[in-house]
Amino acid sequence: MADAQQALIDIVGANDVLVGEAIGEDYHRDEALTTVATRPAVVVRPGSTDEVSRIVQFAAEQGIAITARGSGTGLSGGCVASEQGILVSFERMDQILEIDTENHVAVVQAGVTLEQLDAATAEHDLTYTVYPGEYSASLGGNVATNAGGMRAVKYGVTRHQVLGLEAVLGTGEVIRTGGKFVKATTGYDLTQLIIGSEGTLALATEATLKLYPRVHHHATVLAPFRVLTEVTNAVPAIVNSGIGPVILEYIDLLSMAGITAAASLDLGIPQDIKDEALAYLVVVLEQRTADRLDQDVEELATQLAELGALDVYVLPSSAGTALIVARERAFWAGKANGMNDIIDMVVPRAQIPEYMAKVAELAEGTASWVTGCGHVGDGNVHLTVFQADPDVRYELMRGIFETGMGLGGAISGEHGIGTAKKRYFQELTDPAKLALMQRIKVAFDPAGILNPGVLLD
Repeated sequence: MADAQQALIDIVGANDVLVGEAIGEDYHRDEALTTVATRPAVVVRPGSTDEVSRIVQFAAEQGIAITARGSGTGLSGGCVASEQGILVSFERMDQILEIDTENHVAVVQAGVTLEQLDAATAEHDLTYTVYPGEYSASLGGNVATNAGGMRAVKYGVTRHQVLGLEAVLGTGEVIRTGGKFVKATTGYDLTQLIIGSEGTLALATEATLKLYPRVHHHATVLAPFRVLTEVTNAVPAIVNSGIGPVILEYIDLLSMAGITAAASLDLGIPQDIKDEALAYLVVVLEQRTADRLDQDVEELATQLAELGALDVYVLPSSAGTALIVARERAFWAGKANGMNDIIDMVVPRAQIPEYMAKVAELAEGTASWVTGCGHVGDGNVHLTVFQADPDVRYELMRGIFETGMGLGGAISGEHGIGTAKKRYFQELTDPAKLALMQRIKVAFDPAGILNPGVLLD
């Protein structure tokens, strides 16, 4: 790789080309539990789209694999480069290029983090509404995986909030898609094709994002239920009421105990209620005024009581915020307790009880421990899997995926396939669809250098 190293230095300068021991461990992995950390041959840190284009063009000519990396917070192994490959880190491309207050859009480079964007939009009393649970995540990574999060029940996921992209194809060509408009019927929608492609079709270098007026009045309502079916039966009624919750989260008994313990959080729930509750529903409401919020909370509390909640708690602001933060950190709580894998499958929300009942059967049949919490409003249930034997775990997880797909679901609701779930994806997906995806990849990346081994072989 000596010649490649010099060619990359000629593009970005010696300070931003790393090799050997200069490549720190953070570049070897993302946060996936089951992928093997790998040190790439070269890490290159471009500062502009033109530099990215030149890097990709060189790699295509030489047949060298390229993997894009944002903040490395992914959970599917999607930004782990090969030992012979180039890791393109977007950490230097971290500029917010524009906050357009008239059109309610932000234009950002790929390395901008959610935390940076939130601080910048707050100055204009605006907000970007995708919060996948890790504020250090980059917008480029969010685009690559079509990140979601708890607020998707109201605002949707990344693909609903991206109006346009600047992207570098596998040939080094630069394209722009979309723009500062919300609809178009002009040819293929290349923006949507690139979103969620996990760096296999193009390297997104810039994104144009929807912004919304920032809402300042929030309330967190916690409702314990006896069983999960009561939670899932309550969700359609809440959605149909017109209250418009921004978060609808299901947390099972074990997950609630784990995340509150990890956060040292006492929600003030009496012990007799804890003893009876097997499932919790967390509802977050937002409104422009305090009076309207109070009315919504009162209506919701009445509705939850009628739907069978054991009790209804309107949490103090600090406790409500702490619970949401603790829920967003559930992955780390599970990791600290030795979990072996995670599942982020999505199913139609009406099928969640049937899905979870089958999950329980599969767990019992394999002597595994599976706990759950997730975005019940949109059917994205996150499962924590404790099963150390890899062969048994494979059978368990394949069974869970087959069950969910049989109910109309999909293997990943927001983390992506990466390498961690590629085996299941390829075994369970229609071969005609896989073949079509391969042909699409060839059109974008004829040399096959962009993130090979991720999503597709």
